[in-house]
Amino acid sequence: MPRITLPDGSIKDFASTVTAGEVAASIGAGLAKAALGAKVDGQLSDLSRRIDHDAKVSIVTAKAKGATASDADALYLLRHSCAHVMAEAIQRVFPDVQLVYGPPLETNFYYDMAFPYGVSISTDDFATIEAEMAKIIAEDRPFTRYEMPAHAGLTKLKKESSKFKLDNAERAIEAGSSELSWYATGAPGTDWEDLCRGPHVPSTGKIGAFKVLSLASSYWKGDETKDRLTRVYGTAFATKPELDAYLAQVEEAKKRDHRVIGKQLRLFHVDEMVGQGLILWTPAGAIIRQELQDFIGAELKRQGYFQVFTPQIGKLDLYKTSGHFPYYQESQYPPLVDHEQLAQFASEGCSCAELANKMKAGDINGYLLRPMNCPHHIKIYSSQQRSYRDLPVRLCEFGTVYRWEQSGEVGGMTRVRGFTQDDAHLFVREDQVAEELQGCLSLVKLIFETLGMTDYRVRVGLRDPNDAKYIGEPASWDKAEQACRDAARTLGVPFTEEPGEAAFYGAKIDFIVRDVIGRSWQLGTVQVDYNLPNRFGLEYIGSDNKPHRPVMIHRAPFGSFERFIGCLIEHFAGAFPTWLSPEQVRVLTISEKSEAYGKEVLALLKSRNIRATLDDSNERIQAKIKVATDWKIPYLLVVGERDAEKREVSVRARGITENLGAMPVEAFVERLTSEIASRAKDLGVATRQGA
Repeated sequence: MPRITLPDGSIKDFASTVTAGEVAASIGAGLAKAALGAKVDGQLSDLSRRIDHDAKVSIVTAKAKGATASDADALYLLRHSCAHVMAEAIQRVFPDVQLVYGPPLETNFYYDMAFPYGVSISTDDFATIEAEMAKIIAEDRPFTRYEMPAHAGLTKLKKESSKFKLDNAERAIEAGSSELSWYATGAPGTDWEDLCRGPHVPSTGKIGAFKVLSLASSYWKGDETKDRLTRVYGTAFATKPELDAYLAQVEEAKKRDHRVIGKQLRLFHVDEMVGQGLILWTPAGAIIRQELQDFIGAELKRQGYFQVFTPQIGKLDLYKTSGHFPYYQESQYPPLVDHEQLAQFASEGCSCAELANKMKAGDINGYLLRPMNCPHHIKIYSSQQRSYRDLPVRLCEFGTVYRWEQSGEVGGMTRVRGFTQDDAHLFVREDQVAEELQGCLSLVKLIFETLGMTDYRVRVGLRDPNDAKYIGEPASWDKAEQACRDAARTLGVPFTEEPGEAAFYGAKIDFIVRDVIGRSWQLGTVQVDYNLPNRFGLEYIGSDNKPHRPVMIHRAPFGSFERFIGCLIEHFAGAFPTWLSPEQVRVLTISEKSEAYGKEVLALLKSRNIRATLDDSNERIQAKIKVATDWKIPYLLVVGERDAEKREVSVRARGITENLGAMPVEAFVERLTSEIASRAKDLGVATRQGA
């Protein structure tokens, strides 16, 4: 007789097992009609799920009570279900296509598919596919789940001859599943179906507004040596206005795409010969990166940090001790085997498969491209005896780390394989944790405020007690999680607690920033760690003359320079504040008669460390202005003979079409240097009278 606890704390008792849909109906007919799914003890589920035990249940509708936007769980259900509808529609149009997998994402969904040789899909097919999707939705067929024992399910899939679905099933069984589940849009065995864990909305008719978005290439399992696949993207929302708003956002995002703007402004380059996901910083991009590094570096000095430098590689044993190997093994480059041991394996007749197994298990003497900086900083801390008076020890490094991202996931600067973090590790006494956390959070807030990124929320990442990846004692986790909660409350912005989002060694605070067109980016992070000090046996001598264990705080306000600057490019659409702009001023001569004065103005700007160039070409002045405008330079100084006589410059500011008028060149330089020094977010200081 299950007892169901509802979100408001009220309790409903049922005489026998009950479905989530029946719980909704017991509350009210309106809720039952609006319901899309349910959360049962925190797990998102179908409405048809049977509940045979006491549980906490909340019903998922398109919009939570009082909300202005669609509920995130509702969107997950809608998009997951719409992915099935799209896949069915595509198989109607292309009957021989094989399905691989189709997950929902934060703003859309995709389905990877294998098209027969000689058959391809194009954007010209989208209208036909959408018409078929509309038919399926209009039919309002139920999403019907059925299950089979693992062995019977494998037999079924082998008969259907889909190596992709068979592999999905085998991996699910390896992960511990004793049953396999399918969802049919209608009646099992009669209507279209797909191997799937769920959950889904009750029926196809519950899917609101949808759109097939785009195509991309991918590889099976993200491995470019395996089958090449076609990835079809789509999205779904509860209502048409929400879809229209999203599509408008997508169009604006295309204009701001950092990959496009980065190429136009020559900020960075990715070269296939160097490797996917490995960024080459050009001189212009390097200026932005260096300005950010100098900005945070000055703050770190003020807060008492010490900069260190460590190698980008370390012995495998270092990462075994920290736990990064094997916890991050799937996203690491393979270990590098010592030459001597490799020769020994060869002399012993070790096969390639045996060597691969040894490398996977870590049964080798070798090195690893570092996936994180913290083990190196730990070793600096432990290199000398520490007293309680020495703490906190704050070590910082702009350290480059490496991750193996699948080729299908690598893109631009936001998903890369090598990146540099503004990383720091603080070794503190337990009574110092709260104060030091505040210092870390104040640094993140300063960065966001300086850059005008004030629309953000905070996520407190907690451990999932049912996940074996989290190391350490529950009591230590409890203290770390509470410290993060307490610190988050002081920020004065909304925060959520999300189990399963902690690092494997400690609870953390993540900053989720919304850019100017409403997209969310996870940027800065602060983490509290009681576990790595234990794994490495770190100590300090306390006031009682006995050894004590320090607590570690990990923090990276930017996250990584690559991702952060990729976000900044899109946030500013390449029109950076003056202090960040690679080129801050361009001097434009009207004719060769003002060329000498133009060079004099340029020399004056450079003498004040202003990044400036001179265009003294034979082009007409309007052509020069257009070229400079395309480079998104904050200020253009037009100089002619009259300006030279009066020692003035005619000022044009980015985004303002008309000339702002002439002013003495020395006054302009003074006001511009003030604007740069203050790291002003907007242009205009240089042109305000009396500034």
